[in-house]
Amino acid sequence: MKVCIRLAAIRLAIIATLACSAALAGEKIDRKAAVGRHAIKYSGYDVRLNDSDSPTQVGNGKFAFAFDRTGLQTLAPQNTLSDWGWHSTPPPDDPSKFKGNSAYSPARKIKFADSLPDPDNPELSQWLAANPHRLNLGRISFAIFGADGGRLDAGSIVPQWQTVDMYTGRVESAFRAPAGGARVSTVSHPDRDLVSARIKSGLLETGALRVIFKFPYSDRETSNLSGNWNAPEKHATSVEKSGDGFALLARELDGTRYFVAVKFSKGAKFSPTGNPHEFELRANSGELEFSCEFSPEKIDPASVPGFVESRNAYEKMWSGFWENGAFVDLSGSSDIRWKELERRIITSQYLMRINGAGLLPPQESGLRENSWFGRFHFEMIWWHAYHWLLWNRPGLADGILSIYRKTLPYAREIARGQGYRGARWPKCLGDIPREWPYPIHAFLIWQQPHPIFFAEAEYRANPSEETLKKWADIVFATAEFMADLPIRDETGRYNLEPPLYIVSENTDPRKTRNPAFELGYWRYGLATALEWQRRAGIPENKKWREVLENLAPLPQKGGVYETFEGVENMWEKLNYEHPALIGTFGMLRGDGTDPSAIRRTLDKIDATWNFDRVWGWDFPMLAMAAMRVGDPERAIGYLLFSSPHYSWDEAGAVNSPCAYFPANGGLLAAVAMLANGWDGAPPPDPDALYFPKNGKWKVRAEGFGQKHQ
Repeated sequence: MKVCIRLAAIRLAIIATLACSAALAGEKIDRKAAVGRHAIKYSGYDVRLNDSDSPTQVGNGKFAFAFDRTGLQTLAPQNTLSDWGWHSTPPPDDPSKFKGNSAYSPARKIKFADSLPDPDNPELSQWLAANPHRLNLGRISFAIFGADGGRLDAGSIVPQWQTVDMYTGRVESAFRAPAGGARVSTVSHPDRDLVSARIKSGLLETGALRVIFKFPYSDRETSNLSGNWNAPEKHATSVEKSGDGFALLARELDGTRYFVAVKFSKGAKFSPTGNPHEFELRANSGELEFSCEFSPEKIDPASVPGFVESRNAYEKMWSGFWENGAFVDLSGSSDIRWKELERRIITSQYLMRINGAGLLPPQESGLRENSWFGRFHFEMIWWHAYHWLLWNRPGLADGILSIYRKTLPYAREIARGQGYRGARWPKCLGDIPREWPYPIHAFLIWQQPHPIFFAEAEYRANPSEETLKKWADIVFATAEFMADLPIRDETGRYNLEPPLYIVSENTDPRKTRNPAFELGYWRYGLATALEWQRRAGIPENKKWREVLENLAPLPQKGGVYETFEGVENMWEKLNYEHPALIGTFGMLRGDGTDPSAIRRTLDKIDATWNFDRVWGWDFPMLAMAAMRVGDPERAIGYLLFSSPHYSWDEAGAVNSPCAYFPANGGLLAAVAMLANGWDGAPPPDPDALYFPKNGKWKVRAEGFGQKHQ
């Protein structure tokens, strides 16, 4: 009887413990507190560290204003970028004269009309590479004036502290100058391309502190495309109208025209400084507010929301962002690395909301820097957009993914011009469908299956007729090209033949054959397209099936995968940059792979790869492979890797060497696997989920939707 009572008591204790655990598991995460513990804070300033060269931003996904420690763009030129702000310099020749070039494959002579430079017109080829380029819309900064009325050097301003509250989006900054200090609040707006600020300082009333608005020309020679500040004769800035509390400026650079509306405190004075393309805003009290909105269309300055209205709308955007979608809380963990990993997770979401949620795919450095002339890269769309789907924020991916619908006619034109069926997706575009002519752009292929991957991801979230109709022609046109590209040899095997540039872009395209990652992705793409035909009630495409079943195997030697078939001295000479062969079982689901060989390949990468020359999304890709082979501890190590070539700054941006947001998007995709699993994953641990099960990780996650494929 006592034994029965004791067993009953134990049973009740177990039930109570499980009930308690269930209650804790079901308790909503305090998201505001979690975001708040990673607020971005700077104190002091050291010129030797070039603090101003690593800006923070406010923005909304389609517009961003990068600022330094003063809350504006005072210490060095920064970028103010948008989805719509593009510019082209006058061409050296009629662009229609560009003829491209030809390249040879084993079975075909391919005319790359858009993608290869024209040897007979190198100047026009260079112009096409640099135009259109994203346009820095303008610089807004502080200036200090001495008692004699002369402007002092920017070094007279010394930042004291700055805080970025990511939950509200509000930025507070403080600096000092020779005659006093200033406090600055900086925000943006969820729907309008504007920056708004409130400044409090005794220096305002005396005229010692003023706000400067200045506008550059833009061309291929400008460093980081922040602007050419030494070509005043090449562009025009005029005052369209002005009055008490407002001014409207018109900007014209060659064929580009846009407007700048400034709304400011009544009684303040907005006027030209006497320097070309420069204006100053001078207050008449110790407090000044302004909003500066940029637009491709003329706008009424009176309609521009002021500081308080902008701040309230911006805070609502951010709180809504954080309180919806998925979330992860690592604060219950005892592993000393939890806080840095959680910081990277939180700051990556903040940065991607500003830089990767617009109407076009972002460039690799988002809306912060103008790398690659501001162009976006189709192979990077996976890293920019997929995490939004995994974190249950699909609406933030819609603008990016719409590029496939917009570009489909051009992709068909590319394929047709080269003699292929279907649609061949370009590599690098601006705001118009025109490829940047460059050999890598001509021969790169790993971006081709992306739209099939995204179509499948959307179908998993919404398995409906609507989703099928939305993506069907994109999926089928992509598969048509993918089935037409491989070449059948005398044995009946289909091979991916030269000229090819693979993911790492560091092999000879004339000799690169049957690359591992691309073969794995080709299998996924064709298999998924066939499944879409089944769902749509369409008879199976026999050519797609034939190619899929007879594709060359992923190349192996000595029980490990190799970058491409027949590669020589790979582990000694090509063990740097993107180790994409591992992405076939991590980023991808493993079509055509042997998991045991993948595990051995991952081990060999760890042992031989030059990680000081690895950057960007490589570490999240390695982490995803580690997860699939059952090694979450190794995955955590990859996600926290840092080197001189790959570092995370205080604001969570990856510098490798420029700001590189595919790394942030990749980290979020990998963390979604740690928190929510993937197809075929074992059941999650009640405490650690898919983090290491060593007793040190206590993880809470909520709001996740679909699992990684």
